[in-house]
Amino acid sequence: MPRPIEALVHPAALAHNLRTARRHAGDARVWAVVKANAYGHGIERAFEGLKAADGFALLDLAEAERVRGCGWRGPVLLLEGCFEPRDLELCSRLNLWHVVHCAEQIDWLAAHKTHEPHRVFLKMNSGMNRLGFAPQAFRSAYARLNALPQVDEVSLMTHFSDADAPRGIAHQLATFEAAAGDLPGERSLSNSAALLRHGAAPGLRNDWVRAGILGYGSAPDFPEHDIAHWDLQPTMTLQTRLIATQQLQPGDTVGYGSRYTAERAMRIGIAACGYADGYPRHCGTGTPVLVDGQRTGTVGRVSMDMLAVDLSSLPEAGIGSAVTLWGQGPGGAVLAIDEVAQAAGTIGYELMCAVAPRVPMRAD
Repeated sequence: MPRPIEALVHPAALAHNLRTARRHAGDARVWAVVKANAYGHGIERAFEGLKAADGFALLDLAEAERVRGCGWRGPVLLLEGCFEPRDLELCSRLNLWHVVHCAEQIDWLAAHKTHEPHRVFLKMNSGMNRLGFAPQAFRSAYARLNALPQVDEVSLMTHFSDADAPRGIAHQLATFEAAAGDLPGERSLSNSAALLRHGAAPGLRNDWVRAGILGYGSAPDFPEHDIAHWDLQPTMTLQTRLIATQQLQPGDTVGYGSRYTAERAMRIGIAACGYADGYPRHCGTGTPVLVDGQRTGTVGRVSMDMLAVDLSSLPEAGIGSAVTLWGQGPGGAVLAIDEVAQAAGTIGYELMCAVAPRVPMRAD
């Protein structure tokens, strides 16, 4: 039989989270962000749960082709725009909208021969300092784009750096409004954190919101708020089974480096999952895990193919018991990916994207 580990993608949960995004978005339309292979879920597996979105936002042309291959005929937005002039040919052929964040991309558009003008989103660097025109250069970039026959409509865009943190969005919103407040065009300002935490902020106008991590059942401001607070559901479950048990005596150690020493007699289980499957090696003893739907914790260091879990309070658990590393467990139990990520010193985004190719993944 195959090794028991697998990852499940839950289309119903994706659809639920999209509805949650809509409740917060008001009259704005919602981009379902499917970059990074739909945050590790697989674009084709996630599509069924996200197809009620108003558009799909993603990173590159290969992802755009996959979305079109799913049968989607609505808006598709390239979040980083084109990477070289010839990308515009495929934008024309696939009817892609694209972000313009630098003068070179305007140059490419000016030289592009097309029968159908392009819809573009002009991006301002309002303080994130990754992509976008500086506020003082934004209006001239807008004017230049607006004069091109290759451009149909110019929308306005920025990205908030601290929407999930105490600093918030007010400083960037003020910068954006001062430089572009009177310019015509639809706006896309809010990511997941801004949508959930600041959707009703004064002066925040969105025609399009970008539902990224919230769509995949991770709270953008964890641990301040968890997924239950935001009415989100896990969209990915990483699950396996116990393949062995061990009885420990006081003084016995577990795993490489003997990082864990038993202080009492106890029983542990060995689960078929390790860092080669994408489970973070940095997770220490006590990282939450579900065994047969009951919460317990890991013991010792994570190995390449296995990890140990504490069965002291689970006398019925044994070889073949279901182990949920994150996601939806038996009997309606839930282990949010954010909790596991916190134990690893990272965020849920990384765990979703890091599930290894050797782990079978399917939509449930």
